[in-house]
Amino acid sequence: MEYNLADLFESVVDVVPDREALVYIDHPGTGAERRLGYAELDAAANRVAHHLIDAGIGPGEHLGLHLYNGIEYLQTVLGCLKARVVPVNVNYRYVEEELVYLYRDADLAALVFDAEFTERVAAALPQTQKLRHLVRVGTPPDDAPPLSAVPFTDAEAAASPERGFAARSADDQFIIYTGGTTGMPKGVMWRQEDLFFSGLGGGAPTGEPVSSPEELAQRVAAGGEGITFFPTPPLMHGTSTLTAFIGFNFGQRIVIHRKFVPEEVLRTIEKEKVTSVSLVGDAMLRPLIDALSGPLKGTDCSSMFSVSSSGAIMSETVRAQFAALVPNVMLLNNFGSSESGFNGTATDDSGPEKGFRLRVNARTAVVDPATYEPVKPGEPGRIAQRGHVPLGYYNDPRKTAETFFQRGDERWVLLGDMATVDEEGIVTVLGRGSQCINTGGEKVYPEEVEQALKSHPDVYDALVAGVPDSRWGNHVAAVVQLRAGALTPSLDDIQSHCRTRLAGYKIPRQLVIAQEIQRSPSGKADYRWARTVAVESAAQ
Repeated sequence: MEYNLADLFESVVDVVPDREALVYIDHPGTGAERRLGYAELDAAANRVAHHLIDAGIGPGEHLGLHLYNGIEYLQTVLGCLKARVVPVNVNYRYVEEELVYLYRDADLAALVFDAEFTERVAAALPQTQKLRHLVRVGTPPDDAPPLSAVPFTDAEAAASPERGFAARSADDQFIIYTGGTTGMPKGVMWRQEDLFFSGLGGGAPTGEPVSSPEELAQRVAAGGEGITFFPTPPLMHGTSTLTAFIGFNFGQRIVIHRKFVPEEVLRTIEKEKVTSVSLVGDAMLRPLIDALSGPLKGTDCSSMFSVSSSGAIMSETVRAQFAALVPNVMLLNNFGSSESGFNGTATDDSGPEKGFRLRVNARTAVVDPATYEPVKPGEPGRIAQRGHVPLGYYNDPRKTAETFFQRGDERWVLLGDMATVDEEGIVTVLGRGSQCINTGGEKVYPEEVEQALKSHPDVYDALVAGVPDSRWGNHVAAVVQLRAGALTPSLDDIQSHCRTRLAGYKIPRQLVIAQEIQRSPSGKADYRWARTVAVESAAQ
């Protein structure tokens, strides 16, 4: 056996076939839920794999998952891996033009999509060249355009639940499309062995990785059950799907919701005795706090052991508010990306005063982007990771050459995050280089200003962007969403608050009050939107 994700999953199934693997809860209020044991999920994935093979989708071809969260999402990912078809995540918020770009850029040969997206899929399909096989989950609306697609239930019913697949390889690929905060989405190409060690922790994210593929099932057989993972963001974002696979590698239980509804999340935590919740920053933690302080006050969260965030940080203020409501829960700000997997976890003293400080793994370093050499303590550089890193970006050799490099016998990935490192090896993340604001020759990273803004008692959420300025080149603009019922603060109020936490040149010179901060479904910042709003406000 190799470090192939399908082989590893099957090895776990064989030692805990009757253990509960996956719990799916549908729309709030419907009461609909499905539960699958490991053997049942394995058989369901086998059906998808055999259907793809029978439909002529061959090893190495790409299948898009244009789906909300559901059993079908993880079932299809596993089915792809079993059939050596490459799964590709599709952002379900994309409109026709964006879908055409992704379908074509990813060279999709097949697509599994939710019925409510039928109109968008039908509009994009004629503009693609290679997409030839469609599978539809659910019943389309009555007014949906005609589209030749195999119903998912029919595909399942006609396919075998048994295994019987050809040998697989650690070189089989897994592609994660990442939109980031700017630019068109890029497909990060992972070998499955590299993804297992970098994105999934080698079978033990917080401990010693396995030394052989066979050891994974041995650990599961020797261990017990009792951990319930609850990835609350959409599975279309890599962090949620990888969290589910971490749970599978432990032989534990995964709970998923179709969509993120804070009150329903809390009810599920209580009902299912959830131990580990993953989310994305304040945008998802704040609504949980509001629900716990209001309509869901008194919800039993005593089963919870940890809440982890990746993709955006949980600010110091919001962490303190949650800790007051749910004490004795570890709040972990994890740092990583689609290009690197997991890099490290924030220290306890991270915050507006000291910055976002990380204890990183041994494969992560801060390097000079011009020479790729490690920077001296205190000097700025870019975060990089070596060893188990992706092959590059699909269909983008130029961006691949800019991001991935070879040093000695090892391959490295150069991330977009600027940082410094101290004498003890603690890394302080300054922010994304692409979002850095140059104001009067000084560099300002939005993330640190946002942390200061969120500590203001009237601020619910905030994004920071640079706006062209005739005197300073650019000035720092704060786009702020206020708490319900809060009085509108003046720019002077905001500046006075920030001056106790930030150097003078980092203080916002413009304040824009927005009804709601625009973010991705997983909570990632939309800096293009923030800059547009700030520029338009400045012009007015």
